[in-house]
Amino acid sequence: MNDVTVIDADGHVLENDSELAQYFEGAYRGHKRSGVFSIFPSLDGWPRGFVKGMDKVNATSAEAWIRFVDEARLKAAVLYPTAGLAFGLIQDPDWACVVARAYNNWLSDRYCKADSRLKGVAMLPVHNPQEAAVELRHAILEQNMVAGMLPAVTMLNKGYGHADFHPIYEEAQKLNVPLAVHGAVSRGLGFDFLQTMSMIHTLEHPIAQMIQLTSVVLDGVFDIFPRLRMGFLEAGAGWIPYMMDRMDEKFHIDRKRKHFPLSKLPSEYFKTGNVYITCETDEKILDAVVREMGEDFIMYPTDFPHERECKAVLRPLMKRASNATASTLAGG
Repeated sequence: MNDVTVIDADGHVLENDSELAQYFEGAYRGHKRSGVFSIFPSLDGWPRGFVKGMDKVNATSAEAWIRFVDEARLKAAVLYPTAGLAFGLIQDPDWACVVARAYNNWLSDRYCKADSRLKGVAMLPVHNPQEAAVELRHAILEQNMVAGMLPAVTMLNKGYGHADFHPIYEEAQKLNVPLAVHGAVSRGLGFDFLQTMSMIHTLEHPIAQMIQLTSVVLDGVFDIFPRLRMGFLEAGAGWIPYMMDRMDEKFHIDRKRKHFPLSKLPSEYFKTGNVYITCETDEKILDAVVREMGEDFIMYPTDFPHERECKAVLRPLMKRASNATASTLAGG
């Protein structure tokens, strides 16, 4: 592995509400929290964050991340929120804008400035797409962040293919930076009759990603913004060939009876750099994903500190049949 450049495409910071409150701007500057309610909504009402071994990670500093980057010999790590993955459930658009700016200020100050290898992804207030575009520009140009995050689950009653979100895509294309859809929330996905967290966790990421990916591709976002790059993270990769086939089938059937705003087969957007995904290294059908989508658009996430450390799982990836494919995936 010494000759392979490894970039972690998806790791996480652990937010601290007391610290975040210090970064509010404007009318919210100086407001004091009661300590009863969190800044971000609950993901779904299930008990989360009480994971064996999590006490080993200091939630309020970048030191744990820097140690991990050193030990795993990563060139860089791209950082996403944890509690902030529920950001899309915020009801008040004005509050969403305030929270996004505070989080981005906190992430930049506490992590990105601590080590240039820690790359921030800006939280975008999709509740107000015009302000989200402004926040993306500020984060990229003023704070040197590398992408913008769209929460996979929102309370907005529309998918990301809706024209209301075009200002965000226009700005991302202008800045030449990617956008990433990241899940975790199960609220609103129809899982109310499932009885265990294991069941919820099995489905929450891929189902939310399927919804947003279908909306973006079939609403013609990539025809309107052909240089836009979007990542769909932490749902594995095995579902991608299925979605490529599924959307192609609907394209062939439905375009005969109504307008379809696409200039090519839906699957083609997966092969030309509009769509990026992350994989799990032990996926049995990863070879099929590479065959159908191509290896250049598949990234590897450590998900640190939530899941397995990359040192333990990258070695098996490197030993897989295609060394070229393994190197590309690890390079992110």
